[in-house]
Amino acid sequence: MAVDPRQLVAGFLTISMFVMVGNMIKRDHFDTIEVSLSDSSRVQVDVIKVEEKKITQVAKISTIPVKTIVSNKEIVRQCWVKPLRKPVASTEGFVTFSLTTGPEFHISQVTDAVVIASQLGASLVLPTIRGNEGLKRNFHDIYDAQKFTASLDGIVEVIRELPPEYASKKPTIIRVPNRVTKEFISKTIEPIFETNKFVHLSIVFPSITLKKREAQNGDFNGVACQAMFQSLQLRSDLLEVAETIIEKLKVLSIENGGQLVAIDFRSDMLNKKSCMVVRGRRKSCYNASEVAEFLKKLRFNANSVVYLTETWWHGELNPLKEAFPRIYTKDDIIPAEKKRQFLQVGNRDLQKALDFHICSNSDTFVPAISGLFYGNVAGRRIISGRTQILVPSQVVGSSTAPSDFMSAYVSKKSHLAYSCLC
Repeated sequence: MAVDPRQLVAGFLTISMFVMVGNMIKRDHFDTIEVSLSDSSRVQVDVIKVEEKKITQVAKISTIPVKTIVSNKEIVRQCWVKPLRKPVASTEGFVTFSLTTGPEFHISQVTDAVVIASQLGASLVLPTIRGNEGLKRNFHDIYDAQKFTASLDGIVEVIRELPPEYASKKPTIIRVPNRVTKEFISKTIEPIFETNKFVHLSIVFPSITLKKREAQNGDFNGVACQAMFQSLQLRSDLLEVAETIIEKLKVLSIENGGQLVAIDFRSDMLNKKSCMVVRGRRKSCYNASEVAEFLKKLRFNANSVVYLTETWWHGELNPLKEAFPRIYTKDDIIPAEKKRQFLQVGNRDLQKALDFHICSNSDTFVPAISGLFYGNVAGRRIISGRTQILVPSQVVGSSTAPSDFMSAYVSKKSHLAYSCLC
């Protein structure tokens, strides 16, 4: 029996339609999603699903353009010149130091140590890390030692340990004020170093300001910029966890039409005397209610995703959750298989390193407490062009413009990071 060609075409179209619908359903539920946005730069990110603050990965997404993930980012040009150390026939001695207190202090400690070793022509020994909880770590337990050494190549020789003939000796301990000057090195450190060629630096923080000051010479400034902004990077596996968390949070914020806001919030500081208002000056600490009102006054989208530098959830944070339901602590967002590594007792340094990285790379950063964490995060953000740093104020008044509450480090270009930019 002859078959009408029109029936064959109709049958083919019907089957094709069902196949197409099936593929659409499958793609919507199981496969990758293509986000059609006009940009050639694309990155892989995860779609995540949130149910009662439990985050689970459900699919591998698409290709979301970089510019949609990183907002409020300015184009900056780093203009320091990496100076080259003059070659010497033999070692000129050794400088040792330790990293203490937390990652926000580590950056400043490394910068001073590198500057001093470079000026002395000495070899710099990789530091140990001494945490607040008394735990001693090796440098490579948190940071990428290879990256550190490579970034300082030509500036200072970095060695993993002292040679045997020096390992048994006691170094001369020198107290060094943070943000050491060339004058202090030449007048105080050099005479001591010339005597025994072996010093240990005890870097103290009489002041925590990171504002610009009188310019040092070009080489001195170049060494400081290189050490502060190019030498310290998290160990690869820790960096991967941090980047995964940022990726998840930014996808959530994009899906909900808001921003990723990182807030440095430490509830343990709120009742301390240092957080009180002194003679009408601006407070140095803000509680959850004050931060929530501040962000609402500036008309932040209630769908914005908020990351808090708190490890666990507690009742004092509820005012923030009421205003911004999509809010996460480390316990909420760290992948389940990594929680023990980061959250067990004694790992506060790892927790703070995670906080530092996330706060440095969020769309907006809000320091609810002043201090070196705020200052060094601000420096990292300025160098990378992420200058949306909003400082809470007691009296917001009638203004609802975020620019009116921009960090003075940015609005006045007063941060020392600007001395490293053109």
